[in-house]
Amino acid sequence: MSAGLICALDTADLGELTALAAAVGGEVDLLKVGLEAFAAHGPAAVAAAAEHAPVFLDLKLHDIPTTVAGAARAAAAHGAAMLTVHASGGPAMIAAAAEAAPETTVLAVSVLTSLDDTALAAVGQPSAAEQVPRLAALAVGAGAGGLVCAAAEIAAVRARVGQAPAVVVPGIRPAGTATDDQARPATPEAAAAAGASHLVLGRALTRAADPAAAAREIRASLPPRSPTR
Repeated sequence: MSAGLICALDTADLGELTALAAAVGGEVDLLKVGLEAFAAHGPAAVAAAAEHAPVFLDLKLHDIPTTVAGAARAAAAHGAAMLTVHASGGPAMIAAAAEAAPETTVLAVSVLTSLDDTALAAVGQPSAAEQVPRLAALAVGAGAGGLVCAAAEIAAVRARVGQAPAVVVPGIRPAGTATDDQARPATPEAAAAAGASHLVLGRALTRAADPAAAAREIRASLPPRSPTR
C-alpha cells in the first residue's frame, strides 16, 4: 500500500472549494480544509468537503489546554477525521486535544515547512533536524495520533516514534514544479519512500487542468510502503 493522498483546498471561495472537492474527492484519501477556508466559512467549509471525502481540518491549534480541548471537541463534532495542533503548545495542550476528540486523529505540527534553519534561528529556535524529532516524541507521548513534518525529517521522526503514528508530509512538489513558499519541499516519490503515511498536495492538484487525473498520476508513481510502515 502506498502513502495516502491529501488534497489541500486552500481557498476562501466556498464555490471553488466545493468544485475542487467534487473533482478530486474520489481520487484522494482526505480533503484538507485549512485556516483560510475555515476563517471564511467555518463549519460550512468542512461540510462541503465532507460530501466528497473525509476531512483533514488543518487549523494548527495553539492555545491554553482548555481552549484547545473545546476547539478540538467542536472540530470533531463537525466531522473532522484529522485535526492539527502545534506540538510547541506542549504536552498538556496536546493531551487535552486528544482526550476531547478521541475519534479524530490529532496531528502535532512540528516545524512549518515554510521555515528553514535560518528562519528558525531568527526566532531563537534550534535547527529542524534537532527540533522536529524532539517535538515528535513529546507529541506522541502526550497522545497525538501522528505528526506533521517535512520529508527531510521523516527518518529521524520514525526513529523516535516508530512506525505506528501517522506522518503527514506537506511541502510536496512533483519534480520540475515550482517550490512556491516551501523551504523544505520534496517530491511525492521521495516522501513516500522515506516513510510518509500521507502526502499533502495543493497546487499540483488544484491548479491541474484535470485534478482527478493528476491525483491518479501521482498515486501511480508512488512506491509501495514497507509492511513495517
